[in-house]
Amino acid sequence: MRSRRVPLPVLSAMSALIPTVEGCPPLTPLFTFGVIADIQYADLEDGFNYSRTRRRFYRSSLQLLKNAQRSWAESAVRPDFILQLGDIIDGFNKGPGASERALDTVLREFSGPAEVHHVWGNHEFYNFSRSALLRSRLDSSALHRDRGLSGDIYAYSFSPAPGFTFVVLDAYDVSLLGREPSSEQYGHAMDLIKLYNNNDDLNCPPVLEGLQRRFTMFNGGFSQEQLDWLHALLTVADDKRERVTIASHVPVHPCSTDPVCLAWNYDELLAIIRAHSSVVCYMAGHSHDGGYCQDKDTGVHHVTIDGVIETPPDSDAFSTVSVYADRMVLKGEGRVEDRVFLFPS
Repeated sequence: MRSRRVPLPVLSAMSALIPTVEGCPPLTPLFTFGVIADIQYADLEDGFNYSRTRRRFYRSSLQLLKNAQRSWAESAVRPDFILQLGDIIDGFNKGPGASERALDTVLREFSGPAEVHHVWGNHEFYNFSRSALLRSRLDSSALHRDRGLSGDIYAYSFSPAPGFTFVVLDAYDVSLLGREPSSEQYGHAMDLIKLYNNNDDLNCPPVLEGLQRRFTMFNGGFSQEQLDWLHALLTVADDKRERVTIASHVPVHPCSTDPVCLAWNYDELLAIIRAHSSVVCYMAGHSHDGGYCQDKDTGVHHVTIDGVIETPPDSDAFSTVSVYADRMVLKGEGRVEDRVFLFPS
């Protein structure tokens, strides 16, 4: 485990959102990016989640995406890129041609000048096979794919500015979703989930509380190949003293989410993050209430972005992140809280 001083607590005052020097104008960020999660658009009336405990606003989620895009377009400092953290359309779109129509509708709203990095969530796999996703416009890795990975692992890295690297990870690399039932990967995932969940419906958590609740069909995990690739990438980033942000659909820190939304092998990925001084932030979606924690041992920020799908039409759920030499400043809209992520030293 790396050893480094944990930074000051996350600043909450609005005055901390823009770094300033007394008597000088606000500093200009090195770069800026937008973040949005769990749009889950469908041309349907409002409904409820799987357990029928939370309302979902399927049709109006598109308007909330438009709100985000308009805000980014009108900003004095426009985002250099957008992180779309997965579940771009809802599983209810599954059907002949419906998934494609819904995806076309949403992607039209992402047609602005900023590059969009798409993360894959469980709802991507409710609508499309893994092979179909790799041929689709949701594969944003075309210019960034690391050929050291197997062809169907959706993980890559990119650098928006010198000294900064972003890594997109595939949280359903080990999963029952998107894999052919006859495949070795599917069999391995079934063996793993059955160790902990014997319910007939594998979308039902195996227990009422605790970390074991994560073993459901709507979650997944990271293969050893992907973990080894990440370890090697972070080792290089450590040597270069880079700042690395990891983006994936599923959270990996138990204090940043409800346990039912954790990755199956969150502990393995968390151990890798803790072993590398270059990592400063892990961003995820999946848990629609959002969440945040700062790792007490390393100072790494784990943020889960509130989901658009469960955001009422009169609110919003997106954020704009400005990156400086020593911090990232997240300006939330609507349900998303403002936060300042000081980089661990």
